[in-house]
Amino acid sequence: MSNATFRALVLEQEGGEVRCALREVERSALPEGEVLIKVAYSSVNYKDGLALHVPGRIVRRYPMVPGIDLAGVVEESTAPDVRPGDPVIVTGWGIGERHWGGYAQYARVKAEWVVPLPQGLDLKQAMAIGTAGFTAMLCVMALEEHGVVPGEREVVVTGAAGGVGSIAVALLAQLGYRVVASTGRPELHDYLRFLGAQRILDRRVLATPSGKALDSEQWAGAVDTVGGETLAGLLRSVAYGGSVAACGLAGGSELTTTVFPFILRGVNLLGIDSVYCPRERREQAWQRLARDLPLDKLEAMTHVVSLEEAVAVGRDILQGKVRGRVVVDVNA
Repeated sequence: MSNATFRALVLEQEGGEVRCALREVERSALPEGEVLIKVAYSSVNYKDGLALHVPGRIVRRYPMVPGIDLAGVVEESTAPDVRPGDPVIVTGWGIGERHWGGYAQYARVKAEWVVPLPQGLDLKQAMAIGTAGFTAMLCVMALEEHGVVPGEREVVVTGAAGGVGSIAVALLAQLGYRVVASTGRPELHDYLRFLGAQRILDRRVLATPSGKALDSEQWAGAVDTVGGETLAGLLRSVAYGGSVAACGLAGGSELTTTVFPFILRGVNLLGIDSVYCPRERREQAWQRLARDLPLDKLEAMTHVVSLEEAVAVGRDILQGKVRGRVVVDVNA
């Protein structure tokens, strides 16, 4: 490979069909931006699975380099606060969707999208966290800010064996919460207990409509990655003044509920967006992750694949077959 080209996973549209292939790409083809990054790692998230395998759902303009996360070292920069040699993280802002993303050895991005790698993490660990862990931290911060603190009542994490769920379980347990992990995968119960879950709940318990406007008060708070009937079940069963941080729709985008949890119990439904989160809050969340996430548990929930292998992992993540986090070594 010459210095003028780099390897990338590229989505291309030909004759109405979208195909994905490894390509040698000219650096001159990179999109505009003040910062050129030599990428070390990316990761596989649910959105990446959609980009790779559901044409038109996430990506609508081709050719496109997918990968909504990346971590690497700045090679060139025209921005005064981002310097060559800086290790950095980029997540969200439409990379891998509308702007070429992390499944490549190089990326060019806007300076405002760049977050410095926090002390205590290396580039691989940053991508083991990735958008999933960043989203989990935003959920935890939102719960804290709405008065959900460690105590007698439990907090529940839905979709607990996935990327967001795994890191949310580990974070909340580390912070002293009594964590219940909701999952439909019994083979992962021991894994979730290792991450810090004190109790496992079958996902059907929350996802089955009760026919009531309100159920018994159970949860101090919740991190919900599922949506649909599961989110409705959470809202019915959160205790007075509790909060649900909602960040996913693996179980559906529709929400059928009543106003009673809000007007009779003062429940808060907290929407979590990781794509356009302001830079100051991003940096705060990454600093918290470096401080509060147990790195031994992060290591245990992570495995590494090559660029080529990321395609199959994307299919698996859509089918709910992926445990924890998958890091993509773009140079492997």
